[in-house]
Amino acid sequence: MSEPMAVVMVTGGSGLVGKAIEWAVNGPCKKENERWVFISSKDADLRSRESTEALFTKVKPTHVIHLAARVGGLFMNLKHKVEMWRDNVNMNDNVMECCRIFKVKKLVSCLSTCIFPDKTTYPIDETMLHNGPPHSSNVGYAMAKRMIDVLNKCYNEQHGCNFTSVIPTNIYGPYDNYHLDDSHVLPGLTHKCYLAKKNGTALTVMGSGKPLRQFMYSHDLGRLMVWVLREYDSPEPIILSVGEQDEISIKEAVDGVVKAMDFKGEVIFDTNKADGQFKKTASNAKLSKLLPDFQFTPFQQGVQESVDWFVKNYDSARK
Repeated sequence: MSEPMAVVMVTGGSGLVGKAIEWAVNGPCKKENERWVFISSKDADLRSRESTEALFTKVKPTHVIHLAARVGGLFMNLKHKVEMWRDNVNMNDNVMECCRIFKVKKLVSCLSTCIFPDKTTYPIDETMLHNGPPHSSNVGYAMAKRMIDVLNKCYNEQHGCNFTSVIPTNIYGPYDNYHLDDSHVLPGLTHKCYLAKKNGTALTVMGSGKPLRQFMYSHDLGRLMVWVLREYDSPEPIILSVGEQDEISIKEAVDGVVKAMDFKGEVIFDTNKADGQFKKTASNAKLSKLLPDFQFTPFQQGVQESVDWFVKNYDSARK
């Protein structure tokens, strides 16, 4: 007898991670008896219970990956702490409660490394999430995200719900946000490098280039998210990241983008600009133990594919 059809609904499905999951389930992770539905803000306002219930009634998901969130850069987080808290708490509450009401078999929510304690030791791991306050600049967003972990355990204990969460590190790849002022490191560098090459000018990088980061290609995260949905059944969160040994400096990241873009101009590091946090090293020991044979995409290959996508899709890319 064949398995019943699983209907997997992905909120925030049009962004970087949603598109990576879509790539995975149409390629290396394709499976019969699964129908994947990718939802964007055009389909429902998840801050509204009525809108969220209507979405669940229409889609009838058996499984949910919850990526939708109100996000923003430093300025947004500093100026709008109340909205960052309220919008994210409302979205998370509506999705989680609807998963309970509609008897969803599994919910996987996406957290972020920026929600860990500001003052901590490294490498950070899953047990350290609540060991102190997050950085004051993003306290609204961070506390809203932390509450997902708290509620996953509450729903599990009280209702037996199979709810869990993942904590990815610095993700990059196709369909990222390439805004020059309000984007993450790699997409911002990619856009700046593209313009410098086009205009024949120098590439100016903010800061010294010394801080360290663990960059993960979005397609790798897409494959891992599908594995978590199918195989990882614990309310405890899991960090999805390359290893500590794969941490690279911002300067090495710049070199990677410059090589991928075939940029021959001058690169200037503006040391008058702040570097930000020197390191945010996360441990992927838990993931490595559960999935020892997983192969991450080499950094230069991932950057080349991402840069090629951006150049090809420059007119339509988010910027």
